[in-house]
Amino acid sequence: MDFELDDEQAMLRAAARDLLADHAPARAGSNHEKDVDAAFWRLVGRSGWPGLGLPEDRGGSVQGLVELALVAEEVGRAAARGPYLPTVLVGRALTRAGSAGPLAEALRTLATGDAWATWAFAEPGAPWSLDGIAATARTDGDQVVLDGVKTAVQDAGGARWLLVTVRHDGVPESFLVDRHAAGVTVRRQQVLDLTRSFYEVRLDGVRVPADRRLPGDADAVPRLLDDAAVLLAAETLGVLDRMLEMTVEYMKVRVQFDRPLGTFQAVKHACAGMAMSVHGVRAATWYAAMAVDADTEDAARAACVAASHSSAATEQVAGAALQLHGGIGFTWEHDLHLYLRRATVDGMLYGDAASHRDRLCEFVRPAPDEESTGGHEG
Repeated sequence: MDFELDDEQAMLRAAARDLLADHAPARAGSNHEKDVDAAFWRLVGRSGWPGLGLPEDRGGSVQGLVELALVAEEVGRAAARGPYLPTVLVGRALTRAGSAGPLAEALRTLATGDAWATWAFAEPGAPWSLDGIAATARTDGDQVVLDGVKTAVQDAGGARWLLVTVRHDGVPESFLVDRHAAGVTVRRQQVLDLTRSFYEVRLDGVRVPADRRLPGDADAVPRLLDDAAVLLAAETLGVLDRMLEMTVEYMKVRVQFDRPLGTFQAVKHACAGMAMSVHGVRAATWYAAMAVDADTEDAARAACVAASHSSAATEQVAGAALQLHGGIGFTWEHDLHLYLRRATVDGMLYGDAASHRDRLCEFVRPAPDEESTGGHEG
């Protein structure tokens, strides 16, 4: 695959980097008491980011996961606050569902930046997989009643819409829920990351019209999980790349024994190790994004590789960055600690490296008929 950006993609990346540098520097997003800046999100909406992957008749630009990942990388690089990733995930889910009626109206509000949405998937103490879904839905006339608890729901406090994944008659399905519906309770959670906000969402007998159910096949939720894995890997790539850049810059100006630290062989090796990890994450992430857009046979596996590789790389890159910065690296006055916190949380969202590697084993494990024949016919 060709990893070179075309002119439009390069312009998108440059525009995203400039907007974030001007309006969302990392230090501005470190106020953990502050939620999403509504004015900034409206600016994001005017820039077209939430609608990049949406259909034209809903106000979108009909772009693919590659373009969404380009912006996600820049969001991570700036350690920016805001519901970009969950909003575009919900947008992709609604678009795939062939949304009409209230679902279509929700898409229009997302595309313009007038509102944002988030995905309520994970549950307390459960894995980021279909096996971890315990919240339920039951049909009651022309409505569906939802019950359960969700955790680590990004920016749910000010969201207009919640995409809630539950078990309906034992089958995982997703419903678009009004954040202000009766029975919905959100509670701000204290997390390590100071640049984003996460919430617990309780659903106590929440009634949802049946037309808020997202139609689709059994692969709808797993496909959305793959999209989330790729976009989070792209955001993590931005975080790690910025930490590498900050570290190299510091090694050039920090002096010991009348020499810049960057001239010492051990320091060069450490920086080279960081760079190799970042380049590996970049290759895995962009291959996965392109595979998803091309709908290749290995798209799901590629998404899993990107997620596992980026999750594992956070520990190595963040650890080296902190060690090379020394004492200044964990002081409040230096921005590195904001990236360290964000990278650590990124390594756990939508599943950590171990969970994705377990899933990879399922992809490479021979099918039962192959095991019985030794992997070949005859």
